[in-house]
Amino acid sequence: MAKRNRETSITQIEKRIKEGRGVGLGQEYIPWLLVQDVPSSGRATRIHGWKTNRIHHVHSDIERSYFYILEWSDIVTDIREQFPLLPIEETLSIAEELDIKHPTDPKSKQPIVLTTDFLVTVGNREVARTIKPSSELDSPRVIEKFEIERRYWAKRNIDWGIVTQLDIPKTLVQNIEWVHKEHNNEDVRRLGSFIVSGIEKIVLESISGSVISLAAAASVADDQLGLEAGTSLAMVRHFIATKRWSVNMEKPIIPSQPLDVISVQIDDIGNSAVGG
Repeated sequence: MAKRNRETSITQIEKRIKEGRGVGLGQEYIPWLLVQDVPSSGRATRIHGWKTNRIHHVHSDIERSYFYILEWSDIVTDIREQFPLLPIEETLSIAEELDIKHPTDPKSKQPIVLTTDFLVTVGNREVARTIKPSSELDSPRVIEKFEIERRYWAKRNIDWGIVTQLDIPKTLVQNIEWVHKEHNNEDVRRLGSFIVSGIEKIVLESISGSVISLAAAASVADDQLGLEAGTSLAMVRHFIATKRWSVNMEKPIIPSQPLDVISVQIDDIGNSAVGG
């Protein structure tokens, strides 16, 4: 049975390598672990990324929150989640040097390929980040696994660090999550630059120096332009997501309250609003 388990483990690793898991950049990258590969805890999520134009697989609430932070950052150009620490012989060797047990599959008891939650391209360099609840940092076993990971990246001169929920600004994440899916709003092309510009003008005029709520201002635009209810509010989310509108992202954006727009990017809205 032990031999069969070992062969199964090796076969699975070879299969994922053949599928191209853990290689590529941007849209071509495939995570080593997809959502369906891991027993669901109800927290796994697939998110379409606007930087990579592909589906990202995150496995916890904290991973999802950190992903939104990376999406929002102007200096991050690529996000690779569940990046494999290959070849497995290297992490096995590190574990042996440390005289600790290498992580294994709970069923087969065979060594598994370790992954780092995020390998991020920042400018012309890469940084590796592991996501973990702060409550688990006191676990000796967790620290052992982290040391394997740290040494793996140190050999490659890549900065590695741990991110917990304490490092993530909740309000910023909530605001990014609210606007995120409208970054590539399909209505932009359908409506055309004239209508999109009209939405922007009406909403800005309505909220400027007024106590009218954002939702009410968007409703005014829908009514004046004969649009389906909710169209203008979705477009506002698009303006914020693409950073055409600069707002205070550290303050909760609540549609039932006024929105303070700090500045508006002045350019060809037909091109800027399309997103990418």
